[in-house]
Amino acid sequence: MTEDNAATNAATDVPVPEHESAEPQSDFEPLTVTYEHLRHSTDAAELSEFARRPLPDRADQAAFSRATALLEAVAGNPNTPVADRVFLGTEMPFPNVLVKLSEDPDASVRQAVAANEDSKNWLVGRLTKDPVPQVRDTALKNKRTSWKMRLEGAQNPEVDSETLDFLGELGTTREEGAPTVLSSMVRRAVALNPNTSARMLEVLASDPSAEVRHAAEQRR
Repeated sequence: MTEDNAATNAATDVPVPEHESAEPQSDFEPLTVTYEHLRHSTDAAELSEFARRPLPDRADQAAFSRATALLEAVAGNPNTPVADRVFLGTEMPFPNVLVKLSEDPDASVRQAVAANEDSKNWLVGRLTKDPVPQVRDTALKNKRTSWKMRLEGAQNPEVDSETLDFLGELGTTREEGAPTVLSSMVRRAVALNPNTSARMLEVLASDPSAEVRHAAEQRR
């Protein structure tokens, strides 16, 4: 081997400093930075665009998780237009987003969450206690609402007659496979509620449950 060849080979064996050999880094903003930016943004157009942006494919788990985490920031920002917050409350199945929206100061946003059948039962249950009647009544009609919450709603004298009509049909003409004892307890409470309509009392007077019939007869 000549001296020139040896020198060439030696040169190729010299390690290149890491900072010189590395590929250029992609311009990718850390999640926390983007989250805080969206959480405090006052740009309604930016927030609206992000709220309506199609989600990445679930197969790309990293991108999908990032997008759903950032939606939480958008949902919790009061500068996000109400229409977009209602959209998120109606369409999104993600607990972190729905929990954030369930605390929204705008009742229409909370009502959207109350109607969303992807909301967890405990979250819908909390909304059955909402101070705004429309939110409360919507939550009581959600199939995710527990029987305990339905019973408490049927006992509430502030619940309107339309919602009581709904609760009074549970286990008979609505949700026919419902637990017999639990559904009859709800219907009995409806029969005793002062806001129950005369039409519903007439229906309950012919209820399959003797306890419900007796309660309805007491009110007629």
